[in-house]
Amino acid sequence: MIYTKVKCVIALAILIAIAGLAPVSIPPAQAGDNNREPDLPSPLCDTLQVPQGNRLALRLYALGVQIYRWNGASWVFVEPQATLFSDADYHNKVGIHYAGPTWEHNNGGKVVATRLEGCTPDPTAIPWLLLQTVTNDGPGVFGSVTYIQRVNTVGGLAPTAPGRSTGAVAEVPYTTEYYFYRARN
Repeated sequence: MIYTKVKCVIALAILIAIAGLAPVSIPPAQAGDNNREPDLPSPLCDTLQVPQGNRLALRLYALGVQIYRWNGASWVFVEPQATLFSDADYHNKVGIHYAGPTWEHNNGGKVVATRLEGCTPDPTAIPWLLLQTVTNDGPGVFGSVTYIQRVNTVGGLAPTAPGRSTGAVAEVPYTTEYYFYRARN
């Protein structure tokens, strides 16, 4: 009886240890369906396809705001400010996204990109984008990123009402998914 209880306690301890290590040992792009490229509405967003010779390396989820400034006649986009998460429930913070556009990982790696293409499958949300890397800096997952897709956007559009005064700032909530690609070796 005592021997059986000891075996159960040891087995439980091993399972807890394995469960605790499992999320750390699986790269984000291989956890769950993170290794699957996004579904792009065709033909509307066919231009967002990443060129052949690149493979999906990482998928992150962003929760933040798109910042706009009223110039007296219209809202002008200023920058995004978002937190990057490794899961769709926004639990595991792994980095930030800001002007540039720039994505910075907690490990110190950073990637800056430029917009190549865009499409608008949802007129109530900011466009989906294909971006190409301009610079990579530092170690880690962003070190060799070549392309980025912004897809499945929700919100983030400029306000429809005019600003109260010139220089007024609006922070419009948005969410999106970012897919990061690397060149195949």
